[in-house]
Amino acid sequence: MPGRTWTVRLTGHLDHTVSVTCSTAACRMPPRSKDAASMRRFAAEHAKAHGRLAGARPNAACSCGSDQCALHETRVHCAGPSLLVLVHNPAVGQVWTLAEVCQACARTIPHITILATGKPALATPAAPAVEQAAQRAAVPGGFSSPEAAPDPSPGRRRPHRQHRSRG
Repeated sequence: MPGRTWTVRLTGHLDHTVSVTCSTAACRMPPRSKDAASMRRFAAEHAKAHGRLAGARPNAACSCGSDQCALHETRVHCAGPSLLVLVHNPAVGQVWTLAEVCQACARTIPHITILATGKPALATPAAPAVEQAAQRAAVPGGFSSPEAAPDPSPGRRRPHRQHRSRG
């Protein structure tokens, strides 16, 4: 499965306004504005929102394909789990790139934040649902196991302390 990429870009115009564009055509962007700081915050949050919604896929290939990648300059042989990364150079501050890349490529990309790891789900043994529900119902106080439940014996309780009011 090919790796995905998104690009969010802040563009300045001759009339001293800025606009935000996204590589996803379905995304709705705000109109041009003279408030560059709020548009920059919007662009950063928009890129992060794509990351939260997309998540990392364990079976995704590296989006760079390990040949002539724009995200890193050195040639890398792709290896390792798929990562969802946000690339943003604060010195430039106009482009946010969200990409699924492999762990080997991520090490060579400057200015990244790893948002998610596409680790394959571990298989867990399936237990009968009836037994689990019965065990949970028998435990007092909603604790997950009888060992974690509080001691019900009254002799082990701490004495009640009266609080004095300051006044």
